Amino acid sequence: MSGRARLTLFAALATLMTSWSLASLVESAGWLLQAGLLLAVQSGVGAAARRVPLARWLTVACQMLVSALVLIFLFAGKGESTGTGPVAYLVTDVGALFLRGLQDVAEFSIPAPLTDGIRLLLLAGVLLVGLLVDLLAVTLRSAAAAGLPLLALYSVAAGLSGGLGGGGAWFSFVLAGGGYLLLLLAEGRDRLAQWGRVFGGAPPGRVSAASGYGSGEGSGQAVSPVRTGRRIGAVALGLALAVPAVLPPLGGGMLARQGEAEGGGSGVGGTISAVNPLVSLQGSLNAQDNRVVLKYRTDSPQLGEQYLRILALDEFNGVKWEASARALEDVPERLPAPPGLSAQVRRNAVEVRTNLSAADTYAQRYLPMPYPATSVDIPGKWRFEPVGRTLVGDQLGKDRFQNVQGAGYKVTSLLLRPTAAQLQAAPEPDRAIRDEYTKLPDTLPPVVAETARQVTKGAKDDYTRAVKLQDFFAVNGGFRYDTKVASGTGPTAIARFLQDKEGFCVHFAFSMAAMSRSLGIPARVAVGFTPGERQPDGSVNVTMRDAHAWPELYFEGIGWTRFEPTPRQGISLPDYSRTDRPAAQPSAPSPVPSQSAAQPSAEPSKADTCPPELRRLGECGGAAPQQSAGGKGGGPSVTAVLGWTGSVLALLALPLLPMLWRSRVRARRLAADGVLSAWEELGDAAWDVGIAPDGALSPRRAASRLVELGRLEPEAAEAVHRVAGAVERALYAPPGQDPYRPAADVLLARTALLAGPGRFGRLRALLLPRSAVRLRWAAAARREAWAAAVRGRLAALAARVPRPRLPRLPLRDRS
Repeated sequence: MSGRARLTLFAALATLMTSWSLASLVESAGWLLQAGLLLAVQSGVGAAARRVPLARWLTVACQMLVSALVLIFLFAGKGESTGTGPVAYLVTDVGALFLRGLQDVAEFSIPAPLTDGIRLLLLAGVLLVGLLVDLLAVTLRSAAAAGLPLLALYSVAAGLSGGLGGGGAWFSFVLAGGGYLLLLLAEGRDRLAQWGRVFGGAPPGRVSAASGYGSGEGSGQAVSPVRTGRRIGAVALGLALAVPAVLPPLGGGMLARQGEAEGGGSGVGGTISAVNPLVSLQGSLNAQDNRVVLKYRTDSPQLGEQYLRILALDEFNGVKWEASARALEDVPERLPAPPGLSAQVRRNAVEVRTNLSAADTYAQRYLPMPYPATSVDIPGKWRFEPVGRTLVGDQLGKDRFQNVQGAGYKVTSLLLRPTAAQLQAAPEPDRAIRDEYTKLPDTLPPVVAETARQVTKGAKDDYTRAVKLQDFFAVNGGFRYDTKVASGTGPTAIARFLQDKEGFCVHFAFSMAAMSRSLGIPARVAVGFTPGERQPDGSVNVTMRDAHAWPELYFEGIGWTRFEPTPRQGISLPDYSRTDRPAAQPSAPSPVPSQSAAQPSAEPSKADTCPPELRRLGECGGAAPQQSAGGKGGGPSVTAVLGWTGSVLALLALPLLPMLWRSRVRARRLAADGVLSAWEELGDAAWDVGIAPDGALSPRRAASRLVELGRLEPEAAEAVHRVAGAVERALYAPPGQDPYRPAADVLLARTALLAGPGRFGRLRALLLPRSAVRLRWAAAARREAWAAAVRGRLAALAARVPRPRLPRLPLRDRS
C-alpha cells in the first residue's frame, strides 16, 4: 500500500473512531455502520481523484458531490414533502427531512430515538468532518491540523451528552485519541519514507553523545523515531486519562451535570424530580412541522372536553413552575378515586373509554391521558404518582427510561359535569391542600395580588373569583394571544405580562394560577394537549401545535377543575365556567367589517349558533375550513424549488465543464471547414487520449507518429494522412481552390483514437480531457497581456508628467 493510500485509510478510520463519541446521544448505534460505509465511499472518491490526478479543489468538489448524492438517494422519500416530481422527491424531500431532524434534536432528550431526521444529521455531520480531515491530512498533507475537526466533533458530542458521563467516557476518548495518533503515525511514516531508506540503528562507534540517538557512551544503539513516537503518544494518552481522575471535581454552575444543576435525584429511590416540559412548548406551538404525535378514538359525548393531560406543575419557587418530587408506586389495576370528588358529582359523571396510540417520534416519559383517569392498560414498565395522578416511565437501564414512543394503550376516565351552583356552594378546602397549593414566593411583585383583588372585587365566593379571573384574561381584559413573545416564567415575567397583555398559554396559565393563589384559592398548572382534530374516519389526531397549558383550581367536592384563560382560537371555555352573557368574545379587538360585507340574515343559521370549538371538532354537521398561514399552501414555494433545482444542476454540471468546453471547441473548429483548425482539433483529440503534441515535427511526420502511437486501423490512418496532406498544401502550395473538407476525416480519426485505450482511459479523455490545459494557458496569456497593457498605460502616464526643472546654480567667479 502506498503512503498516500495508507494516509487516506487512516484519515477515514480516525473520523469513524471519533464518531463513536456520538453514539451516546441516540438510543441505537446502528447508524455507525452506515457512517463507515459512506466514509469509505467519500475516501475512495478522493483517492481516485488524486490518482488521476485532479486539482485540489476539484478533488474536494467531487467528494462533496458524491457524498451529497449518496445522502440524497439514501434518504429520498422519507421527508414527506408536499412537492411532486423528481426534484421534490430527491431534493426538497431531503431538505424537509433535515429541518425535521433539527426539530427532533430540539424536542427529544438524550438518548434520543434514532429518527430519520436525526440519522441524516449524524451522517451529514460525520461526512463533513471526514471531508475536512481528508482535505487537511491527505490533500494538503497536514495531519496535525486535521485534529481540529476531530476535536470539534468530540467536543460537540461531549458537550451534548454532559461530558460523556458513564463508563463509556474513557472508551470514547481512547478511540478518538487513538485514531488521531494513528493518523499522525501514518503521516510521519509517509514523510520519513520520502527521505529515502527508513533509518534505524547506527553502526557502533559512529554515534556521538551529542547526537541524541545513542543510549549511552559507546553503546552505539540508536532509538527508532517511530518507536519513540509511539512511546510519547502512549505516555500522553495515559496522562490525559489519569490526570482528570485525580483532580477535584468542579461542581455548580455550567460545569455541573444537568441533573445536579436542576436539583434532580437519580430516580432510583422511588421519587422523581420532573423536568419542566414547558421548555419546548413555545417551540411546539411555533413549529412549521405540525406532525401528529397522538391518535385516539373515544366514546366521549363531549369531545371538546377531551384534554390529554401529561402532568401538573404544583410548585412555584419564584423562578419557575415545576412538579414537586413525590414518591412513586406501582400502577394499580384500578386507580384511586380523585381527591376531593364527592359522591353526588361522581354520580353525574360519565365513564369514557379512549384508545390511544403514540407516534414513533414522540418519546414523552409522562403518559398523556384524560383527567381524571380511573384505569390504564399499557405495556412496559410504568410507575404511578398518586398526587398528580400521572404515569411515569420507569428506569430500564443506565440512562434509559420507559417512554410512550410507539405505544398503544387504553384509558378509562371520568367526564365530570359539575354545575356552577355546586362550585359556588363548595365548602372550604382541606387545610393541608390550602396550605400546600396557595404558597407564593416572597419575590412575587405586589402588582399580581393587587390586580387579582381589583378584578375579583365584589365576588363573595372562590368560584365567582375564579370565573372573573378567567374572563379577565379570555374575554374582557384586552389580552392578545401571541406565541412569538419571549416565554419567561419568573415573577417579573408575570408582572410584565400583566402590563404588556400579550403572550401564549404559558403566560395565561401561570398568571391565573399565581393570582388564584394570592386570593387563597388552591391552584396549579396542568400541561398536555387540547382535544385535537377529528378525522373523517372518526379518529382524532393530536399534533405538536395542540400542546397547551391551563390552570387547575381545587374545589372541595369536585376536586381539581380546569379553567381556560387563554384566548386562543379553537379553545372553549368549560360549561361550568360560562357566565350568563350571550357569548364569549375574543379579548383582542376585532377588525371593523367593511361596508361591502354581506348583511346577516334575520334568522341565524345552525352554523352561526354552533360554538367555534365544536365546529372545529366536527360537531356541527361539517368541519370549519382551516385557515392557512398567510393564505399560502404548505408546500415549498416556487422560488425554493427553483433555487434547489439550480443548485443541484450546478453541482451536477461542475464535473462536466471540461467535457462541455471540448465539445464546444470541437464544434466551432469543424464548422469553420478550415484545414488548419481541423488539424489543431485532430492534435487535441490525440492529446486527450495521452498522445502529447510535438510542435517540432512536420505535418507528415506528426501524422505518422499519431498513427503509430494510436495504433490506428488502415481506414483511420488514411484519414489522418489526408488531413496532414491538406495541411501541407495549405502551408506550402500556391493559393487556390481546395474542395477538401476535413471534418469527416477528423471525426473518424477521433473515434478510432477513443477506441484504443480502456474504459477508464476513454472516460478520462471524455470527462477530463488533457487539452483543457489550454484554458489555463489562455488565462495566463490574457493575464500577461492585461498586465503588459497596464504597465504600458502607466508608462505612458508617467511620460506625460512634466519633469521638474532644477534651477541652475551660478558658477563661482574664477577670475
